[in-house]
Amino acid sequence: MELPDGVVAGTDGRPRCWWSSGLPDYEAYHDGEWGRPVTEDRRLFEKLCLEGFQSGLSWLTILRKRESFRRGFANFEPAAVAEFGDADIEHLLADAGIVRHRGKIVSTINNARRALDLIATEGSLAAYVWSFEPSAAERPSRFDRASLTAASTSPASVRMSKDLKKRGWSFVGPTTVYAFMQAMGLVNDHLEGCPCRSEALELRAELVPPVRKVQ
Repeated sequence: MELPDGVVAGTDGRPRCWWSSGLPDYEAYHDGEWGRPVTEDRRLFEKLCLEGFQSGLSWLTILRKRESFRRGFANFEPAAVAEFGDADIEHLLADAGIVRHRGKIVSTINNARRALDLIATEGSLAAYVWSFEPSAAERPSRFDRASLTAASTSPASVRMSKDLKKRGWSFVGPTTVYAFMQAMGLVNDHLEGCPCRSEALELRAELVPPVRKVQ
């Protein structure tokens, strides 16, 4: 059977979005994580940070270093990372297991502190993030390779990026935020014909997102 444009058979014969094909670690990430809705604050914070580290690099580079990042950044627990100081920064800069970029390391620590502020005012990071889930009217009418390739940002990612920056976050541009939304299931960008698209839709239908705290 001919597969839709952009859907290819992986190393195990399973149809997948083209970008994940041929590499077992990418295929596992595509099948088990990417596009599946997440409401856990720690995982949301981790992904926002790692997307910032990815800037200028491939996600595969970050994915393969993810366990080292988790060890270096206290498993991305915001309260723990918020306490990092100069000695921690120097230690991280000496860690060959991560991306040793001072600006991105300092940004992660800053963003942990901003995350705590946000949690205090909005109830949870999840409640805040899911309030930016786009409506159906803002989404493409078709999910094929052309539409996905053309979408590096979205109106929702622009709104969230602007709001985060206003709150003092860094390395959270619209492209970074859109990649975060794709990965955490706020948008479902699995292609039509990829089995994970329907799986993610079912998970979203079952999910009751946390309610953002009313000010």
